[in-house]
Amino acid sequence: MTSTPGEYLLTLDDVDVVYGGSILALRGVGLKVPASGIVALLGANGAGKTTVLRSISGLLGWHRGRVTRGRVTYDGADITGTAGSALVSRGIAQVMEGRRIFGDLTVEENLRMGAFTRHDGQEAKRTMASVLEEFPILRERFTQRAGYLSGGQQQMLAIGRAMMAKPRLLLLDEPSLGLAPIIVKQIRDVIRRIADSGVAVMLVEQNADMALSLADYGYILEGGRVALEGSGPALKEDPTIRELYLGIVGAQDAEMAAASGEAWP
Repeated sequence: MTSTPGEYLLTLDDVDVVYGGSILALRGVGLKVPASGIVALLGANGAGKTTVLRSISGLLGWHRGRVTRGRVTYDGADITGTAGSALVSRGIAQVMEGRRIFGDLTVEENLRMGAFTRHDGQEAKRTMASVLEEFPILRERFTQRAGYLSGGQQQMLAIGRAMMAKPRLLLLDEPSLGLAPIIVKQIRDVIRRIADSGVAVMLVEQNADMALSLADYGYILEGGRVALEGSGPALKEDPTIRELYLGIVGAQDAEMAAASGEAWP
């Protein structure tokens, strides 16, 4: 990643994370997120992706986890172990896997909950107007209970609620999970527009094709370590990544399998 140190909004330096005092989930993880753009974090289930997000957002303690080595730095300050509520006030917002909207509250109430750290009411209203412009369906469903929204609409609400905090860094955990392809494309376009507006985005995704088509830079986690990193386009063209994460088989490998009479998996 070609950025000077002052351009990095977030860094993880040689971070180890342990759960319950004995389970080592991250092993010497180092990564950097510039002040703008999209960084993708990919890997199989259990590779440590969500643990990385918890290390950044201050939620490790809720899961009996802690950083035992290294440090997390945000905007030049060490935030290792800082409570999540304090980090929201400093500009870090997270959209968790599974959306986690408040189903019994209305769309409006969910969005207002996202602004609970904001002290300027007029500025919060302007943010609300911007969110509703980005997601017109939320304006249409403004007074409806969020639990009655479709999965895609709930994902839009979860992202809109996070944007109500006016973040500088947005953490997205599996935003395409369980959504129809046409909705995934809409979410992809929204993420691109958020990044283009100047918000730094860390995107955790199982949908590697979508993630790498968006990412300026990416990291591949395996067994709690960074196994590979590079620009989004370079990773997308890497034969190993194409086979393991994109399901694309190289022509030479396919020919060898055909010649041996084997079915390529």
